[in-house]
Amino acid sequence: MARTVIIEDFGGPENLKLVERDPGAPGAGEVRIRHEAIGLNFIDVYQRTGLYPLDLPHALGMEGAGVIEAVGEGVTHLKPGDRAAYACNPPGSYSEARVMPAFQVVPLPDSIGFETAAAMMLQGMTVEYLFHRTTPLKKGDTVLFHAAAGGVGLIACQWAKSEGIRLIGTAGTDAKCQLALDHGADHCINYNTEDFTARVRELTEGKGVDVVMDSVGKDTFEGSLDSLKPLGMMISFGNASGPVPPFNLGILGPKGSLKITRPSLFTHIADHDTCQEMAGHLFDKVASGEVRIEIGQRYALADIAQAHRDLEARKTTGSTIILP
Repeated sequence: MARTVIIEDFGGPENLKLVERDPGAPGAGEVRIRHEAIGLNFIDVYQRTGLYPLDLPHALGMEGAGVIEAVGEGVTHLKPGDRAAYACNPPGSYSEARVMPAFQVVPLPDSIGFETAAAMMLQGMTVEYLFHRTTPLKKGDTVLFHAAAGGVGLIACQWAKSEGIRLIGTAGTDAKCQLALDHGADHCINYNTEDFTARVRELTEGKGVDVVMDSVGKDTFEGSLDSLKPLGMMISFGNASGPVPPFNLGILGPKGSLKITRPSLFTHIADHDTCQEMAGHLFDKVASGEVRIEIGQRYALADIAQAHRDLEARKTTGSTIILP
């Protein structure tokens, strides 16, 4: 049996329920993994509230690291006893052990600990696709990155620094701005005390940035568009403040023939080889020391509701992990 967190109805953190489940044996193309550490991400909140609907009841959690206990027929890249990590569908990582599809589970190098892996897979592969698979970026380009002191943000600050990309971050407190600066951001704007759009224009001598990477959504969307240079790219990849409301696509023309995209990690990792390649790139960044994973909080599995409350209240910094 394995303790597992499920929801039976959409709603608040109080709807998270800890139950005992038999994970069962893996079928063809599946593995059973026993978790050593589990990741916490904003997508978990979206699924809990129903913004991203699930068939209920359903387990939650998109990310974890642990040891492979058993493999099903046809699985060749993993074997029992292997260290492994993942960030993928279907949800279910909030558990001591689970059976899941194997093709997006990746072998974990011995040089990377379970806690580090659980803290970085979803967020780190998100940064990988933002910087390498969404729009061309080169040394010397300037990026505006919202929520720069969060788990994705701190990885992005370091990733940008390692590739000679100028990163202007935003965060909600001076302390969080300093954290982003300490991790490689060139500048960080406290959006509670400054107009981030005006400050971006100052920092870029009125030109604007090449790319905006925005996981905040509703609250920052218009300001993000106004921070871009002509022909700039707006990457909207999250909804922490709520989904972006409908807008007139025609405004992109007079604002400078802007481009906009709404990508998802799960489209990128739907192909087995691409998933393994992205994870390998992330592992190389971490193993080289170019990217250090900042674990700001740890919670017990039984305290998952409090972890969700703190995440939604923006009380967390860096990555958060759950220990089964």
